[in-house]
Amino acid sequence: MINTVFDWTLAPLVWLLLLGSMLLSMEAGRRLRVRNLRAAQGESTGFGAVQGAVFGLMGLVMAFTFSGAASRFDHRRDLIVEEANDIGTAYLRIELLPEVARSPLQDKFREYVDSRLETYRVGADVVRINQLLQQTAQYQGQIWNMAVEAIGHAPSPPVAAQILPSLNDMFDIVTTRTAATQMHPPAVVWVMLGGLALVCSLLVGYDLGGVRRDWLHLLTFALLFSLTLYVIIDMEYPRLGLIRVTAIDRVLQDVRDSMR
Repeated sequence: MINTVFDWTLAPLVWLLLLGSMLLSMEAGRRLRVRNLRAAQGESTGFGAVQGAVFGLMGLVMAFTFSGAASRFDHRRDLIVEEANDIGTAYLRIELLPEVARSPLQDKFREYVDSRLETYRVGADVVRINQLLQQTAQYQGQIWNMAVEAIGHAPSPPVAAQILPSLNDMFDIVTTRTAATQMHPPAVVWVMLGGLALVCSLLVGYDLGGVRRDWLHLLTFALLFSLTLYVIIDMEYPRLGLIRVTAIDRVLQDVRDSMR
């Protein structure tokens, strides 16, 4: 059961909000630097140790978050291939059954795969996704009951040992894939990243503070940081943003085409 799916229509707004907040933080840092310089009559104090520690922490958190997002992205692609292999194996093994029992089971397999493909085409519609997952569970029960009944018509007892485990693998991978879509960093990690981005922006503005604003450096820093965070979020939701796993769905579609 899917509880929530990130509303990707809000992603550009979140990115613009982060970009604007970083620019404001840098402006606040610049003004703070100007005020401090005037109060100190032009003398400046070094804060390289603090700046280095904060930027080091930001880089560490961002690196771990990016690495985790990339790992989960690859894992989700691997699960698509695994499910396609499990379905293909189970479909081939029901060829061991006699024709009278095999044909209805093959028809039900086609309906099952169509349901699985549709589940990952509906995007962020949580209600529709849950409906399709319930439909998948119904198909699983029907396929299992039909297979158990059909085994009674099998030419030899070992057929059950070939068919039933493959069906079990085919069903289990659905739970694994559904759980994988819900695996994301805790909300506190995103809050920490946003907070660190603002603190780093404040320090950058303070470091580059002066009478004249250096827009090239300010914009470059804000754009690179905000775009990097955007890419991390994009990889966390690979069916909604710019980075997608939909191309690998072709593997499952090929399995479906082979069933015709």
